[in-house]
Order: sequence, then C-alpha cells, then structure tokens
Amino acid sequence: MERLAVCPGTFDPVTLGHVDIITRAATLFDRVIVLVSVNVDKRPCFSAEERAELIRAVTKDLKNVEVEIMDGLLADYVRKKKACAIVKGLRATTDFEYEFQMALANRKLYADAETVFLVTKSENMYLSSSVVRQIAQFGGDISSFVPPAIADRIFERLYRPTKEAEK
Repeated sequence: MERLAVCPGTFDPVTLGHVDIITRAATLFDRVIVLVSVNVDKRPCFSAEERAELIRAVTKDLKNVEVEIMDGLLADYVRKKKACAIVKGLRATTDFEYEFQMALANRKLYADAETVFLVTKSENMYLSSSVVRQIAQFGGDISSFVPPAIADRIFERLYRPTKEAEK
C-alpha cells in the first residue's frame, strides 16, 4: 500500500526551509503532495498558481513529489486523496502551539491521517516567507534564504525601491 503524505502550506514564497522539509518528507513517504493552500485571511504576494509553479521548479528532481492547489479544508483534501499523513515543519515552540492545535482539529475531522512534525534544521530556525518578503521588499539579498533557481523571480516581484534607494 502506498504511503502518501500531504505537505500543506501557503509558500508565499517557498524558502529553503520549505524545500528542506519537502525533501525530507520525500525520503519518508512513497509519494508527497505539496499542497499550496488558498487562505482567505491572507493577501499573498504570489498567486496560488505562481506559488505552485515556483515549488515545481525547485522540486522537479524529486520524482515522488507533486504540487497541487487547494481551497478548502485540509482534512477533506487528505481524506479524498486517502493520504496517511500530514507533514508540517516546526521552527520554534510558537509554531508547535499553533500546529498542535491544527493537528488535533484535523485528527477530529479525519482520524485516518497522522500529523507528522519535522523539526527544521538549525540554519533555518529564523527563516520564514515573511522574513524573505521583508528583506526583498527593501532590496536585501535573499539568495541564502530561497532556492537559487527562483531567487531572481522572487526578488523582482517583491522589491519595492524606496526614495533613498532611487538616489
């Protein structure tokens, strides 16, 4: 029986931390679906289609990884796909509190899938999409935070020159 895992997130934009979690999940499961979530409470910088395209670009060598987009309840999606696990990355205790609550809710909604937490590598403890967005917005170097194959695309989208930078 195939062990299918779903790795959900907003991925706005995808970071090296995300890629690390996806890559590690791909070694643990037969197949991994990276699920780009559409969150009505967030105003993403990249469309869901763009985020999925960026993830596909950086996971193209992972043969057991595919990318999909979802608008709805994660538990419903996981049930429909018959996945056995939801994979989430954890950076700090603040992540754990939120993710633990979500894991309990997902378990209540669909008991046949386990939530698996993968702890980030120490070099990614501080890394988040919001950090990347803020650095890029002000013209900072994001090359050590995002995959090289997509760094220029992310920077071009997010950089907003200030009056000081234009002088």
